Amino acid sequence: MNHTSRPSFERYIGIDYSGAQTPISSLKGLREFMATAESDALEVLPPPSPRKYWTRQGVAHWLLQTLSDATPTIVGIDHGFSFPLRYFEYHQIQPDWDIFLRDFQQHWPTDGEYVYVDFVRDGFVGNGAQRIGSPKWRRITEQRCRAKSVFQFDVQGSVAKSTRSGLPWLLFLREKLGQQLHFWPFDGFCPPSGRSVVAEAYPSLYKHRFPSSSSMTGDQQDAWAIACWLKQADSSGELQAVMLPQLDPSMQLMAKTEGWILGVA
Repeated sequence: MNHTSRPSFERYIGIDYSGAQTPISSLKGLREFMATAESDALEVLPPPSPRKYWTRQGVAHWLLQTLSDATPTIVGIDHGFSFPLRYFEYHQIQPDWDIFLRDFQQHWPTDGEYVYVDFVRDGFVGNGAQRIGSPKWRRITEQRCRAKSVFQFDVQGSVAKSTRSGLPWLLFLREKLGQQLHFWPFDGFCPPSGRSVVAEAYPSLYKHRFPSSSSMTGDQQDAWAIACWLKQADSSGELQAVMLPQLDPSMQLMAKTEGWILGVA
């Protein structure tokens, strides 16, 4: 990836995620905005159907279609992409993201059409009890930006449900698109030129840079801010800098397992 101010991408997608209900439920909290080299960030609405809002399944299939073409695109999604190293150690899972995703989906099959996250938590579906963790376990990137633990359920601003409902769809995209899609930083901190990238985003890091609008809900505002920031940061050269955070080699290795939030120093 170049380190000049020439943009690396042509499309910028921000997704504010929701772990509510099922993968085929129409969710008011699931919002998506897209900017291009020529246009400001606008909301992407779901295809016309009786459902007014996006479903998680719908977003995953839309991303599959959108990222299948050759347009270099960066997608920022607001949910955890992995778990703390402590989780891997506790459950004796090899510190490899692909192994983690497959293992997680087997225990938490939250991509099943009628599966609520709570169905897995309550033991009706899957085997979530075998893949639990403590709210005290936090990834290094979460500690650095004071984000909540991916194991902290049922509190204001919790990402536990959205993370558990989103991870199987990352696996879906990875299996469908393979080498076409670079998951940052798991596939490396420097994506090849021209490759589309999916990264974990945290709207609290970026939204203070953009004016809030009374015409948008909080979820719309968050998705909009991710898309706006990605575009602005790409054109200024900031994006290239934050994609290479100053981490020592052992921390870089850990981030390839635990993940990293785009923009965290």
